[in-house]
Amino acid sequence: MRENWKKQKTVEELKKELTPLQYEVTKQNGTEPPFQNEYWDNTEEGIYVDIVSGEPLFSSKDQYDAGCGWPSFTKPIQRSELKENLDTSFGMRRIEVRSKTADSHLGHVFDDGPGPDHARYCINSAALRFVPKDKLKDEGYEEFLSLFR
Repeated sequence: MRENWKKQKTVEELKKELTPLQYEVTKQNGTEPPFQNEYWDNTEEGIYVDIVSGEPLFSSKDQYDAGCGWPSFTKPIQRSELKENLDTSFGMRRIEVRSKTADSHLGHVFDDGPGPDHARYCINSAALRFVPKDKLKDEGYEEFLSLFR
């Protein structure tokens, strides 16, 4: 069931609820290995939500195989739920993508995608939870069923 995420969770609460990898990715800006993560090749219809807050982030309708080994999307469901920051770690210059509600590190956005905005949201599976189309209503995401009609 979709939970209303109203307060910041403590480190202890998050460490109980998340796997070590999910915590490392979302709260310590980690990255999971390419091609060895849950959703890089998912082809099922549904939406992806923030593993911490449950806020809707991406639709499988906007997912494509970018060949990078992580789930890639041309756009978010709601741009207002994402924030972007300049990331100069590891001697690179990239745009980090974080969720606004839970401040989860999600991944990065690049300008080499196939969509009209050329965006490629390269997102860690460990930052996401997939909600299949046939479970959207049961889990409180009924308003997103229209994406699949």
